[in-house]
Amino acid sequence: MRIVLLSCMVFLTIGCKNQNTKQEVSSPVEFEKKDEITGNYVSEGYHKKEEGYDWVAITITEVANESISVRIRSRADKKKPTCLFDTIAYKLDQQRYRTTVNGKNVIFQFTDKTITIESESKEDEGVLYFYCSAGASIAGTYTKIEEELDENQIDKTQFSKVLNLQNVGFHVSSIVKEGTQLLEVVTFGLPNEYNETFDLENQVVFDAEVEDLNSDGSPELVVYTKENNVLQKGHIYAFSVNNMKSMSQVYFPITQDNSAVNHGYNGHDEFTLVETNLVQRFPIFKENIQTGKMRQVIYKLQNGADMRRFVVVKAEEYDK
Repeated sequence: MRIVLLSCMVFLTIGCKNQNTKQEVSSPVEFEKKDEITGNYVSEGYHKKEEGYDWVAITITEVANESISVRIRSRADKKKPTCLFDTIAYKLDQQRYRTTVNGKNVIFQFTDKTITIESESKEDEGVLYFYCSAGASIAGTYTKIEEELDENQIDKTQFSKVLNLQNVGFHVSSIVKEGTQLLEVVTFGLPNEYNETFDLENQVVFDAEVEDLNSDGSPELVVYTKENNVLQKGHIYAFSVNNMKSMSQVYFPITQDNSAVNHGYNGHDEFTLVETNLVQRFPIFKENIQTGKMRQVIYKLQNGADMRRFVVVKAEEYDK
């Protein structure tokens, strides 16, 4: 099975596609620091972990302008983990971010030292129970800590997300095995199910999205990863469902090798699905220094001789 790599970062749940509030394709991106909210937050039980208490932790990291990664894990050394959740949340205002889970809006409310998770509508709070066992919920208030989380106790799952579109389900997950992170992509609901594992080679998965990109009645899955280094160059693993029967990989031209768009490219890119487009944005460099300009590239999914592929349909520059 051919692994499709490219440079990327991203914007981004059984039920329906996780559709967060996103900027329009033409909207420029501005990077901003989120040091005031990034970090680790824990439930009350964390401070009594040596006494055997169960606990849940939330790790907030910056993704790009107006968006953050939310990673929820729980204690897993004494029993199976109770909570497991990954999402990308988008900024509403200085204190609030929002994501969509199973078609329901979930709010992350920040203060100086806490994060509170709740459904936007009280009648939708049941969606927050899906990602925990034994009747627990990810809803509640968590307190920020300055130290790293206890690696001896925390769940080792690196990423886990379930998506569904057009009655086809996808489970995207990653684990570290013998020092290497492995990506597993599994479908459910197809006559010929897909189950493949990929060696990520010093990459980390941080989001996945689904959409019917070629409007043929069958969905596409796009998994976003990034290299674990300062440039955060990334890769996309893309897949297309074939007539609701099977799934195969999609080719994406590697950004740094694509002469149509690679002038001044040096990583730090962002990717997102907007309607039926795949949109890429990245800062333009000159001699390893940012010029203050961004390049936005729009791709369409098209049929190829041997496989479907993403093709550049528009590229433009704008001031950051």
